[in-house]
Amino acid sequence: MTVAALLAGAAMSAQVRYGVIGGATFSTNRLKEINSKTFTNFNAGLTLKVGLPAGFSIQPSLVYNVKGSSMTDVSEIDANFSHLDLSVGYLELPLSIQWGPDLLVFRPFLDVTPFVGYALNNKMVATHSGDVSTTTSERNSWIDMNRFEYGVGLGFGVEIWRIQVLARYNWNLGSLYNAKEDASGSTFGQFVQKAYGKRSFGGVTLTAAILFGGGNRNKNK
Repeated sequence: MTVAALLAGAAMSAQVRYGVIGGATFSTNRLKEINSKTFTNFNAGLTLKVGLPAGFSIQPSLVYNVKGSSMTDVSEIDANFSHLDLSVGYLELPLSIQWGPDLLVFRPFLDVTPFVGYALNNKMVATHSGDVSTTTSERNSWIDMNRFEYGVGLGFGVEIWRIQVLARYNWNLGSLYNAKEDASGSTFGQFVQKAYGKRSFGGVTLTAAILFGGGNRNKNK
């Protein structure tokens, strides 16, 4: 049997489904010198699942994912402020590699997901010390900040009919701080430099996907 025939057979046995995906993003950060609470936001986008033999599947997605930090006690960095909220919206391309047995009624699976992303927008809101009603805000300031990100996630999911639910912990392997830039003229840049250093956003994503196409998953059983 030729290589072309093998590839054609694999393509015929593969089951392709497409759909929408979205959920909640819980960003956690181990920052320097300051406390940080879990920052909750959202992710949403499109997904494509390719079923493969032996319980494997691959599922690339294109999603908009908002990550961030809610920082307290930031006076250690700047005495003028007591609290800081930072949010960054990324266009991400995660590639979920899944394995799990088909149990007829449902399919549990393990997930490994490398991802890359590019920051499209950001917002920083800093509360002034001693006056919770006074804030300073900046939008879309990229001074001292890396817009490109990359990392890997590990998770566990369940697929029932055309509904897929997945919980994943994500490690961001890049740095939010861009050492090639000069942060001296930007409040935003100074916070990124002093708070994050070589760190970036990590945390948990909880997603649900609705899949279409592909026919009956159990058709050939």
